[in-house]
Amino acid sequence: MKPFLSNRVQSLSESQSLKMSQLCAQLRAEGHDVIGLTLGEPDATPPPVVSEAVAKALSDYASSHYGPVAGMLSLRKAVCRKLQNENSLTYAPEEIVVTVGAKQAIFNAILALINPGDEVILPTPCWVSYSEMVKLAEGKCVFVKTTPESRYKMSAEQLRQAVTGKTKLLLLCSPNNPTGSVYSKDEFRAIAEVLRDYPDVFVIADEIYEHINYVGEHCSLASFPEIADRVVIINGVSKAYAMTGYRLGWMACHSLPLVKACLKLQGQSVTHATMLAQCAAEAAYLDTPDYVAQLRQGFAERKAVVMQMLSEIPGVKCVEPDGAFYAFPDVSSYYGKKYRSASSDSTNSTDLTNFTNFTNLSNLTNLSNLTTISSSSDMVNYLLTEAHVACVAGSAFGEDKCIRLSFATDIPSIREGIRRIAAALSKLV
Repeated sequence: MKPFLSNRVQSLSESQSLKMSQLCAQLRAEGHDVIGLTLGEPDATPPPVVSEAVAKALSDYASSHYGPVAGMLSLRKAVCRKLQNENSLTYAPEEIVVTVGAKQAIFNAILALINPGDEVILPTPCWVSYSEMVKLAEGKCVFVKTTPESRYKMSAEQLRQAVTGKTKLLLLCSPNNPTGSVYSKDEFRAIAEVLRDYPDVFVIADEIYEHINYVGEHCSLASFPEIADRVVIINGVSKAYAMTGYRLGWMACHSLPLVKACLKLQGQSVTHATMLAQCAAEAAYLDTPDYVAQLRQGFAERKAVVMQMLSEIPGVKCVEPDGAFYAFPDVSSYYGKKYRSASSDSTNSTDLTNFTNFTNLSNLTNLSNLTTISSSSDMVNYLLTEAHVACVAGSAFGEDKCIRLSFATDIPSIREGIRRIAAALSKLV
């Protein structure tokens, strides 16, 4: 029988963050006490005005019918007001496209811009889905490696060296997932000066974590006039308003041909974002400044706990995140170490929440039948199966030395999760 799946889908990698979240849920369903530090999903409830808006939309049945492909005019106007009031950026409603989550906005823009062979510059570490979207568009990813010394930020000089005659797009995320790095206005100004010399290069500015910023005012690449017409702002309500399940994002772009191309794609795929979600998002943008500030303060408190506990684990190094709600610790000092899987030990329980159950390998003389940790994938598998803590391999983001921990959960779970990680690491030999 001939293969019946397309080469396109067979070449696509599974989202590692979603995969680890699913494994976490599976273990919980089996009765295990698993702590999930995988998904970037705030554990808060949305602002009350959101549920009120949904109830109203249901009662007047307005949400039961088709709406504009670009999104409700009132929501697009609310997005324009947000951009003006919070970012000092002027956009018209016809320059806004409402999408099914920010992910679809990025996908639409990539598909609308990239031809086979076009190059897309991606500073790494970067979000797991960027490269896969480029792959689906038959583009070529040009990865620019950043380091802890630069706080995982690409320099203007690195950008200049990466641009070629085939470069079509730069994709930047600030605040960044997974590192939490935040570009300053001066750093973005230097990048804008480079892009000024390459008028055919567009920019996707993923700003979904805009409000989760611990170091000051958010800066958008669209604020630099020399490149503003080539910048596609991506944002939404998932992170700042704890509305991940509503799947509501948007793009803002001054290039009307690109906007029309994205509308063509959307009209032939999902038609438009769910009307209920649009009503909810409009309410969130109109009346929730205090909510956003409180949510950010809560994440700042959790970040302090994470950084303190990680600093106490021997051999673990972590650049403090300036935004978002992820820690990206370097755990590579433990690569090459070994462990005996508790699940293969007949005297051991599969419930490893009590770390006295771990075999103490330091006293073993026979190191046969042990498993070696050689990568971030090995590490997260070890932590999940042996410590019942779910996190994501750094290799999925382009940095195999690290693992990603989400602190978008409650402090007791964070404390217990990192305690388990520390205990598990101490058992390696």
